[in-house]
Amino acid sequence: MASAAKASTEKTGMSRREFLPLIGLAFSAFIFNTSEFMPVGLLTDIAGSFALTEAQAGMMISIYAWGVMILSVPLMIVASRLDFRRLLLVVLAVFLAGQIGSAVAPTFPLLVAARLLVACAHAVFWSIASPAATRVADQRHSSLALSMIVTGSSIAMILGMPLGRVIGLALGWRMTFACVAGAAALSLVYLGATLPKMEKGEPFSVRQLPELLRNPALLGMYGVTVLVATGYYTGYSYIEPFLMQVGGMDAGTVTAALTVFGFAGIVGSVLFSRLYDGHRFAFVCVSVLGVGVALMVMQTASVAAATVFAMCGVWGMCATAFNVAFQSEVIRNTPPDASAVAMSIFSGLFNLGIGCGTWFGGVVTTTAGMPFVGYAGGIIALVGFALCLTALRRAFR
Repeated sequence: MASAAKASTEKTGMSRREFLPLIGLAFSAFIFNTSEFMPVGLLTDIAGSFALTEAQAGMMISIYAWGVMILSVPLMIVASRLDFRRLLLVVLAVFLAGQIGSAVAPTFPLLVAARLLVACAHAVFWSIASPAATRVADQRHSSLALSMIVTGSSIAMILGMPLGRVIGLALGWRMTFACVAGAAALSLVYLGATLPKMEKGEPFSVRQLPELLRNPALLGMYGVTVLVATGYYTGYSYIEPFLMQVGGMDAGTVTAALTVFGFAGIVGSVLFSRLYDGHRFAFVCVSVLGVGVALMVMQTASVAAATVFAMCGVWGMCATAFNVAFQSEVIRNTPPDASAVAMSIFSGLFNLGIGCGTWFGGVVTTTAGMPFVGYAGGIIALVGFALCLTALRRAFR
């Protein structure tokens, strides 16, 4: 382990003091993203356990996301009075409690309540994970540090969500939540041992919000974020039943498609670390356009496994590239003491999009039918692309 850490630090140019806590933060990002998107891969089984339709069970994803949206800024304003190290450990403890509650919930309302407890932890974690990573790392390594956090979340789609799906199919969806609880306990212990103390910034005041929201670059990014996230999750939240019902795929092929999606996210993260600093506006526009195009071809691609895998590759790569690029821009365009709250607004709006997209996708599948969910999401994402072209060009210059 020590020799592997040494080799990694030599390769990246980071010191062990930087690298070790970043590994813990990346692993935490992995389990947070695994937890958030596990219901997508297990939606059919969870619905069956409580005698619900997929659209009804999908409301759990919407309620979770809306909970994050509502809680992100208030919790972050309160939490800004704590140093990042203590705050991260408290957040992981709350997350662990929510996972245990999800695993043992006897009814659907109690499962939703446990997921809302996880949402509280989520709301704060994604507000501070990226700023914490940039504080742990030297300024020269800030892009790499951000890329490591996003890589952790992308690996959740490669291994976490498909593995959770495999465990759920074999042992029941409750065991998947129990396994995430065990991983959260390990992360809590590891970060307690490796995370350095970080200086606490000035507490953020509600009076600072109007000044933050007068930033035209931030407002443009927030608007694009809502549209792209809504379009993205209109299709993605129902990808499991879509591939099974429209594509006629078996459970193993669906798991493989979701794995391709996650691997593509790693590619998007690598492209960000190598290309973004020199081509910021073009990088953002291409990533947003790619999400919209992937959604629009969802039904066409469903005719064969190969075209589904290609679609998932483009979609996963562009979605991750968009996410990490916008996180970088939010941090770039805000003062250090306000970056955590600016990120909490970003997280809240992204989750507004997740919740609205999942709800809207449920409406589309119920009224128009499952085959049309990609077109509905693609139109919304392409509106986001149009806004990106018009509202962000000047901000990026």
